[in-house]
Amino acid sequence: MDFTRILPEECLSLIVSLTSPADACRSAMVCPALRSAADSDAVWEKFLPCDYKSIILESSSSATLVSMGKKELYFSLFSHPILIQNETMSFQLEKWSGKKCYMLGARELTIIWGDTPSYWTWTSQPHSRFPEVAKLRFVWWLEMKGTVETRILSPNTKYAAYLVFKLKSSGATGFKDRHVELNVSVNRIASSGARRVSLDNEDEPRHVRERGDGWMEVEMGEFLNEYGDDGTVDCILKEIEGYLKRGLIIEGIELRPKDIGS
Repeated sequence: MDFTRILPEECLSLIVSLTSPADACRSAMVCPALRSAADSDAVWEKFLPCDYKSIILESSSSATLVSMGKKELYFSLFSHPILIQNETMSFQLEKWSGKKCYMLGARELTIIWGDTPSYWTWTSQPHSRFPEVAKLRFVWWLEMKGTVETRILSPNTKYAAYLVFKLKSSGATGFKDRHVELNVSVNRIASSGARRVSLDNEDEPRHVRERGDGWMEVEMGEFLNEYGDDGTVDCILKEIEGYLKRGLIIEGIELRPKDIGS
């Protein structure tokens, strides 16, 4: 018996909403009788975070986003990050699961000497999602930290933090064949051991990779978000051995779900 012919659309929508975004798309493609239910607002609102309305209202494009159907909104949020927090953070959805991804822009980070123009400058950068990025002129002591409260992340989800950066094609000094220390902690307890990696992708082709947006990234660490509203995640980069460093450009630190498959 074909249940799609006897169940009302409300029931079909409920059934599809208990699956996943990928399953809903497959259902709409392979079963014409399910297409209307699988594409409905009732289904796709279930795949959006419960606080999505308050998040998108922080964006300058909120009027456009609010007017979208829920499936269109979902697709927009995984393909086009929105800026929030006075354009110092970005938000988007992980494509397959609908879980939350955030990036802390450089202005949202605590950068040692970051307000000293002789050491760091703040400027716009082509292909950056943020109005400003941080450019390292020179320092001997390199240290920065990004902090996120676990309450804004998707619960019971494994996350990884990534430093998003570039090295100037000419003039970068102090990173070739040298390592920086990367660490992620939750409530000041290290979630995994500190990582020592070179930010030069020729030194670390397994760890430093090029993103689709023209930036580079390196994983800083991972953690399981099981802390509800009571946790704080710190993502730290440090290199304090005292040699000269210059030519690093920081876009931010991104936190996104890890080990999510289609």
